[in-house]
Amino acid sequence: MGDNQNLLAEQRRALILDEIRRRGGVRVNELTRRLNVSDMTVRRDLDALARQGVVEKVHGGAVPVAEATTHEPGFEAKSALELSAKQDIARAAARMAARGSAIALAGGTTAFALAHQLVDVPDLTVVTNSVRVADVFHHAQRPVAASGPAARPGAATVVLTGGVRTPSDTLVGPVADAAIRSLHFDVLFIGVHGISVEAGLSTPNLAEAETNRHFVRSARRVVVLADHTKWGTVGLSSFAALEEVDALVTDAGLPTRARAEIAERLPELVVAEASADPVDIRRPVE
Repeated sequence: MGDNQNLLAEQRRALILDEIRRRGGVRVNELTRRLNVSDMTVRRDLDALARQGVVEKVHGGAVPVAEATTHEPGFEAKSALELSAKQDIARAAARMAARGSAIALAGGTTAFALAHQLVDVPDLTVVTNSVRVADVFHHAQRPVAASGPAARPGAATVVLTGGVRTPSDTLVGPVADAAIRSLHFDVLFIGVHGISVEAGLSTPNLAEAETNRHFVRSARRVVVLADHTKWGTVGLSSFAALEEVDALVTDAGLPTRARAEIAERLPELVVAEASADPVDIRRPVE
């Protein structure tokens, strides 16, 4: 029991640290609501993180100490962040995948959410460098009958690139790059660590940035999946300018000013909302 409690505490502190680094600081009452734990538990976690030297406690909360541009959270930690926003984004983005098309799904938790929405789109060819995404499609290919192991009619054909695994469970490096360079995609769906006017699309992992560059170059259409917390965040390495993006799918938390900046620069901005059809904002053709 003691070991389990320690493990849960470490997982909770990892989530807290990721949230602090992503947002530049959080308040205790926000963490208690998000994690469904007591005020005292959050304060103990912040004390532990402060002793590790990774956060600084301030009145009512904490702020990061380490530079966020090189921090790469693990898949499990990122999965717990902005859950509803990722689901909204995934549902809206799934409408952009046409039956029988060849799509690429770069790694990340929002792409993972999108994969669940795409398993019933017939005859897709899916290229991914995410072990998690590949697993979603493989598990969905259930036998059509108890008598045999045949895949469902119209089930996706999945190609996993190979490569070196990152903390985000994506495969990167020369093997992944070579596989992606040899292919051509109708649509690339790609998540990001950060997106901004100045830095474009960025990630803290240098090898992942290079692999993402090859994804972008191999796609006829580039669709970025990014919840509102990614706007204004800059990772260590940029891999694409905003001008290389065809559409951004985000959630309703994106501020009005940011929507205006993006709409000026991208051909299409899709704002996904849980209780309504997504809002599609297209830049006027000049």
